Amino acid sequence: MNIEMIRAAALRLNGHARKTPLLTSPFLDKIAGRRVLLKPECLQHTGSFKFRGAWSAVSSLTNEQLDAGVIAFSSGNHAQGVALAAREHDTAAVIIMPRDAPALKINNTRALGAEVVLYDRASEDRDQIGSELAAQRGLTLIKPYDEPQVIAGQGTTGLEIAAQAAELGVTQGDVMVCCGGGGLTSGVALALEADAPGLRARPVEPENYDDVTRSLISGQIERNVITQNGLCDAIVTPQPGDLTFPILHRLCGPGVVVTEDEALKAMVLAWGRLKIVLEPGGAVGLAAALFHRDAIEGDAVIAVASGGNVDAPVFQMALTKFGDIL
Repeated sequence: MNIEMIRAAALRLNGHARKTPLLTSPFLDKIAGRRVLLKPECLQHTGSFKFRGAWSAVSSLTNEQLDAGVIAFSSGNHAQGVALAAREHDTAAVIIMPRDAPALKINNTRALGAEVVLYDRASEDRDQIGSELAAQRGLTLIKPYDEPQVIAGQGTTGLEIAAQAAELGVTQGDVMVCCGGGGLTSGVALALEADAPGLRARPVEPENYDDVTRSLISGQIERNVITQNGLCDAIVTPQPGDLTFPILHRLCGPGVVVTEDEALKAMVLAWGRLKIVLEPGGAVGLAAALFHRDAIEGDAVIAVASGGNVDAPVFQMALTKFGDIL
């Protein structure tokens, strides 16, 4: 896994993925106590950064692999990214999703033409299900984060951050990245190492699902004890990836853990001040930037808003509970 793969992915993504901007708000700057720049990947195709990695992986397949089809497992954002990338490449997609995934994500994945196979997150092993189906049907498995071409695609987010931040005069500071298995965070970290060495990737996780934060402290891969779904479902994974963790350990600053209420508050502020919709897992990077100022270094902080695929009741809950902070 290297920067050349990320640059190659950027060439394949050119004209297919959106180049999302960096957004600012004086209201958010005041809360954070420093300049805040937000990278809204919620505006990406399918509503999350996952389209980048999906397109990178599908576009690298051989004609024979495309003829057979692809398979992926995901709580929803990777699912939608792979479904759309597969449809655009005229190949079939089978997506394994947890039964407790948000209905919006399940429905969107089906609407994009994928076959959805549901499983029980607590009692069934999605890796085993995926491996068995892939073998039975001859499908190519596209993993959600522990796959070089997926990491390369996610890393294009970091290339954009490096260029956009430099245009705004930001060359030093922390980049808060919503982190599950580490595909986005490791890809961004590699891109920053090459193009913006003064910027440092920081993984951000929800409470009770802080496997990356604990792994960075111990120096070895740690697992989450809780396996059931949380409010931040988009970034709930059992542990860091075997490919992603060495990159995270080498390049990232310490992890930051936020509460679910902080994620909900960040959703409300993103909606009220930037006019964008975030899902809880996609808001944890902004939550860290706004509410964990003492854990961050520099006069400016960059946060990646990784996704906006939120069910209406959850968004309504955030507005009802914390709407008065606007």
